Amino acid sequence: MYHPSRDLEDICFDQDHLNLVLKEIKKNFGKYFPEFLETQAGAYISAAKAAEIAKALGATTRPRAPEGVKRRDAFLNIIRDAIDDFEKDRENYEEIMDLDALEEYADDPSNFKNTVLKNQCPIIRTTLQNKRAKELDKYRKAFQLSDANELLDVVQNLTDFGINYYEDTYDPDSYDEITTLEELEICDLDTDDYTVYGVIGGGIKSHLLYKLNPEVFPNRSRDAIWALYYLTDKKPFDCHEDSEFLMIHAEKGITQQNYFYPYELFSFYAFHIFRLLRAEAQRIGVELDIKYRYVFVDAFLSFVGESHAAENDFLKSASVEGEYAYH
Repeated sequence: MYHPSRDLEDICFDQDHLNLVLKEIKKNFGKYFPEFLETQAGAYISAAKAAEIAKALGATTRPRAPEGVKRRDAFLNIIRDAIDDFEKDRENYEEIMDLDALEEYADDPSNFKNTVLKNQCPIIRTTLQNKRAKELDKYRKAFQLSDANELLDVVQNLTDFGINYYEDTYDPDSYDEITTLEELEICDLDTDDYTVYGVIGGGIKSHLLYKLNPEVFPNRSRDAIWALYYLTDKKPFDCHEDSEFLMIHAEKGITQQNYFYPYELFSFYAFHIFRLLRAEAQRIGVELDIKYRYVFVDAFLSFVGESHAAENDFLKSASVEGEYAYH
């Protein structure tokens, strides 16, 4: 069976493997969710962490979670903050991924590259302008050398896919009942038609789609991939190269999150994590608006990933990060 990703073992796509990974995610979800609520997705530190830091340093680095906040209120605060954060720059992406506007740039793809993507697309603009992160020099060079026509074609392909998927493939009445990878019907996104290698890879393409429609497209961020590594308790599940969520450079003693992790697989696990979040929400009387389905997943995965920031920093290296960033 053909799989679009050339960098992942075939076993990762087998249903038995998917089921084992999901079982582990469900088991470990319960370890993180209580603190996710208590700290309001990391806005505060937990009572236990506050005591630990106070004992070690005599101070805290961020405010302690307010006493007496009900779980329902904490979850509502998380929802409000996550949606506000998502919406603050969404209009920029909607303007870029407008089919009429993209058609107009067909006569001037250089303007699309050097004005729209470079200066108006938040995720690309901030990456290019981050001069302090020397590891991003390779990304800046790749962007500079990239073909403007190819960039325009790929963004248009992503926009077409996003619109057509929502209008013709997505069925809100049956979507929540998906059990197999194939039922998601998004494997094409891991092919060359939706990729500009070195410039628009898995992370950026997912972010563009996520901003276009978070009801159906999750954000495959760095923190999210790290989060899946921890939610699966670092287990390899019979993968010969250790965890599928990692890229291990044994000769350098360096471990990185898998920048090439297929969007199809990531979306499958993100879909099931939303179901776990929704079940917890229902238990405490909170309704999650499916229009922001993957905004809530992103908030949870970001929390899990950031809660292991020190360990991540120990494992990864800036020099290697520059080699794989944003693919």
